[in-house]
Amino acid sequence: MFAVDLNCDLGESFGNYKCGLDEEVIPFISSANVACGFHASDPVVMAKTVALAKEQGVRVGAHPGYPDLVGFGRRNLAASPAEVKAMVQYQIGALKAFCTAQGIKLQHVKPHGAMYNMAGKDEKLATAIAEAIKEVDPELILLAPSSSKMMGAAKAVGLRVAKEVFADRAYEEDGSLVARSKPGAMITDEEEAVARVIKMIKEGTVTAITGKEIPVEANSVCVHGDGPKALAFVQKIRKALEAENIRIASIEEVIGK
Repeated sequence: MFAVDLNCDLGESFGNYKCGLDEEVIPFISSANVACGFHASDPVVMAKTVALAKEQGVRVGAHPGYPDLVGFGRRNLAASPAEVKAMVQYQIGALKAFCTAQGIKLQHVKPHGAMYNMAGKDEKLATAIAEAIKEVDPELILLAPSSSKMMGAAKAVGLRVAKEVFADRAYEEDGSLVARSKPGAMITDEEEAVARVIKMIKEGTVTAITGKEIPVEANSVCVHGDGPKALAFVQKIRKALEAENIRIASIEEVIGK
């Protein structure tokens, strides 16, 4: 029987700004990637999101990004590996404090946006992220694409890693995500998204934007919580997974110790 985690980026509101459908989406997922105040969120939102996840029995992960509220962490910053390492540790520490206060364990770390994409191809950044996580808590799991430099970096430092795929994003032939600035980067058709997810889990392949079939590995499926169809996507994907007899479980349950 196949098992997969269903994750979503949450807690991305801040101050008077509402972003995402956290309360609506969270009953359908098994893991939440919670923004840590750099690309989005604030202390009040972080506390509320962790409490919401605890209430719903959803595992919590840190979602660190570049300090770029205006660009939502999606702009490439010229930060050194040492700076990225410090940024990641700072953000993990902040979210871990809220988890400790709520009496729950932080499960994983998933870099956000530009940091995620840049570390996917830059070995030095990937190593900085893996070391940052390992030094804060060696029990944490790094969530990253199977084709990413972060996979090798995590293994090199002895960190557990889970392989992530995206329900609503198109892929390049090298397994990286198509840049949001390019046409076709987002999968907007719900039925297409569902079919792609099932195929990635059961067959280990996905159709790249060029039409070529490429290999992927899926321990966890991401649905973005800030998209206009986020709720419809996650509802339909969960229903389809259950219909296909694919068990939905936390990242830790899927990959084991």
